[in-house]
Amino acid sequence: MGGAKEQGPDPHAGPAGGRDEVLDLVRFSCLALVVVGHTMMVSPVLHADGTVTSENTLGNQDWFEPVIWVFMVMPLFFVAGGATGLQSWQRLKCQGGTAADFLHARLLRLVRPAAVLLAAMFLGFWMAGRLGVHPQVVQLMAAGAAMPLWFLAAYLAAQLAIPVLAAFHARGPWLAIGSLTALVVAVDCLRATLPLLAYANLVFLWCAVQQLGFLAADGRFARISRSRLLALVLTAHLLLGLLTALGLYPVNMLVNLNPPNLTLFLLGVSQVALLELARPVLAPLCSLGWVRTVLRVAGGRSLTVYLWHLPLLAGMSGLLLLTPVPMPASGSAEWWWSRPLVLLALVVLLVPAVAAFGRLEQRPTAPPRFRRRPAFQVAGAAVVIFIPAAAAVNGLTLGLLGAAAACFLAALAFLREVRLPFRRGRPNGQEMTAGEEALPAE
Repeated sequence: MGGAKEQGPDPHAGPAGGRDEVLDLVRFSCLALVVVGHTMMVSPVLHADGTVTSENTLGNQDWFEPVIWVFMVMPLFFVAGGATGLQSWQRLKCQGGTAADFLHARLLRLVRPAAVLLAAMFLGFWMAGRLGVHPQVVQLMAAGAAMPLWFLAAYLAAQLAIPVLAAFHARGPWLAIGSLTALVVAVDCLRATLPLLAYANLVFLWCAVQQLGFLAADGRFARISRSRLLALVLTAHLLLGLLTALGLYPVNMLVNLNPPNLTLFLLGVSQVALLELARPVLAPLCSLGWVRTVLRVAGGRSLTVYLWHLPLLAGMSGLLLLTPVPMPASGSAEWWWSRPLVLLALVVLLVPAVAAFGRLEQRPTAPPRFRRRPAFQVAGAAVVIFIPAAAAVNGLTLGLLGAAAACFLAALAFLREVRLPFRRGRPNGQEMTAGEEALPAE
């Protein structure tokens, strides 16, 4: 991009390379927006013949398609994950850590809370079936609760690729992001003839968006003038408009989300530029005491919030079908007026869940006195990614949910492998932080 100066340290990093508080604020705001949006989508309907269907009320609104161009924030999650992930990997390398240490920390941070959730979901839905709940209701709740799994698979794959992609980025940042974008376009061109190939973009697309976070971490976007950032936003949206007007991609960004395609990369370009444009407004907010408290308390448990909010929402909505509580028709005025109450009930359910399980996503800080075996990290990653990827392609069944819980628990066993001592010493008994920020948070 024109106007870029010589690469230097991130101008937005805190003291001693600390956290970018603006990124934390944006990531937390995006998570809150996702939770609110999902309360406007889940709408199960019990029919007179006893069958149950689910409607995406928000997605069925005529005005929603242009609005989702603004509120499709998933690319921002991967941009933020790329920026913080690259910085974490660089710090770890400076402390003598290895790629295996990085993979170990990232896997633990994501797998521990997810394993508990999947086990709890499987037991809960299995017990509901044993207690006589109609199998269709159980399947509906399981399918709704599975929606975060595709994100977990894609996000984990992108994060685990950071050591390799960071080396690629260091040798040629524009070649790295250009190569990944070319792979995205190639998959999009072939998806009509090879539909299953489209799911390869769960890796290629989100890794390309993550590379935008690498560029942001380098300070490249910060060194672009405001007029050129605005031109970048306009260009990205003009390209989006052209591609959708030609019928090459759907206008609805929710349709473009699974499997993902080039439109989400263009949105990511626009959003990272908008983030830099908004920094002068957002930075003062981050200095407010109450904002820092919210980000510290809620932001540090953001993965738990993301993983638990949809299962709790789906379970609550499904169980309400079994009660005499009147359910307003989907999309009616009464339905819309009930959304604040649904959101409040969801928050009430989330608070104890986050209090109980939020500590599982605490950063691993094991001292580096032990060298980790890469084979165990690779095995752990394989069993973790496989089931969520299968659920993203074929949908989640109760059996697949049980297999997912077993795979995640197996991954935890792989990650507790027998460790070998480091051959080189560590001065002054220094400990190493093996990875940090992980999600939607990331």
